Amino acid sequence: MSDYGQRRRNFVGAVLLAMLSWAAIYTAIAAWPNQSRNKPIKVGVLHSLSGTMAVSERTVADATLYAIEDINRHGGLLGRKVEAVVVDGRSDWGVFASAAERLITQDKVSAVFGCWTSACRKTVKPIFERRDAVLFYPVQYEGLEQSPNIVYTGAAPNQQIIPAIKWTLDHLGRRLFLVGSDYVFPRTANKIITAQTTALQGQVVGEAYAPLGSQDFAAIIAAIQASKPEVIFNTINGDSNVGFFKALRAAGITPHDIPVMSFSIAESEVKAIGPATLEGDYAARNYFQSVDTPENRAFVSGYRDRYGPATVTTAPMEAAYFGVMLWARAVEEAGSPDFRDFRSTIKGQSMAAPGGTVTIDPLTQHTWKTVRIGRVQKDGNFQILWDSQRPVRPVPFPSFLPKADWLQFLDSLYRGWNGNWQAPLPLPAAERQP
Repeated sequence: MSDYGQRRRNFVGAVLLAMLSWAAIYTAIAAWPNQSRNKPIKVGVLHSLSGTMAVSERTVADATLYAIEDINRHGGLLGRKVEAVVVDGRSDWGVFASAAERLITQDKVSAVFGCWTSACRKTVKPIFERRDAVLFYPVQYEGLEQSPNIVYTGAAPNQQIIPAIKWTLDHLGRRLFLVGSDYVFPRTANKIITAQTTALQGQVVGEAYAPLGSQDFAAIIAAIQASKPEVIFNTINGDSNVGFFKALRAAGITPHDIPVMSFSIAESEVKAIGPATLEGDYAARNYFQSVDTPENRAFVSGYRDRYGPATVTTAPMEAAYFGVMLWARAVEEAGSPDFRDFRSTIKGQSMAAPGGTVTIDPLTQHTWKTVRIGRVQKDGNFQILWDSQRPVRPVPFPSFLPKADWLQFLDSLYRGWNGNWQAPLPLPAAERQP
């Protein structure tokens, strides 16, 4: 065979090989979207499953998972299964921050559902904004915030704190003692409470704080006894509530003497502390397990089928549940689980939630929701004494101060706490100066 013939054969072979290679590559490229569409849609579930906040957050994580399971039972989302990546924040804001970063950058989640305390949320907020990712936050809070990367399904101040002040002054008493955990939510809530109480001609007779996780309330109980309030406003969070209410009862202070109006007590905390200890005290929430609607009966029944007949449902659990459902509706409408695609369709999403109609406000990304006040009963449920009858528009920044003044107040807390959103923990006795 001539050199020309051999070169011609080599050339034809090379062309055929190239064509086969390109065909394989084209087939792989064409198949890639289908493969991508078959992969699960990942979401992050970031809550404290251990530590001082676990008493409140563990049930919220369960409610989030229940909503995800509900979506999967009905065929998934965009023809794909929703897969939860669950992370324990361990009641440590540094752990929350690193976990949020990992969920966004490594796990490539569509959204993160999580956080409880405002100290936690404010710690992770810059991460979501820098990465242009989204957090669904299910807990009542102090307001004074509006981020394009957070969907707030819990209550703003005008949907919990402010209505409770007026109701309390009208029905329980006008001399208030304020007690809270020492971080940004209670400090800010109590600034709002003091301003509103003064405007309504009530009186704040005392104010005291304990570190998150503290079980020592002797000094606070003594201050309450000395100031003789008619009502205690309670913004303590986590398992510190166990220590606080036990200390109240040990001192002989009962709801008949000085009732407590709480902002972070719900059915799960009542169960943990004991209904007999809390019977007769009050809470301001947007949802109680005792809400009598078809949607809530189905929610409670389905949740108990999943987690057991003795389980309870709470306001943050309901907000976590409908947050997942509204996320799913926004993703379906956008046709994509990428936040860049559904960030516009989440605005204005609405549904008949267990506690009533909820709507994501397009301007603030907070939620329109009903306000309720209840009293703890012997069985651990709340008797609903008052509700707003309709969803209330969220107002993140209370109008009695300019927004700039509110932001300056927050900045003073942050700087005073050395660049943190909670007060420094006291030194152990062995490390204190004599």
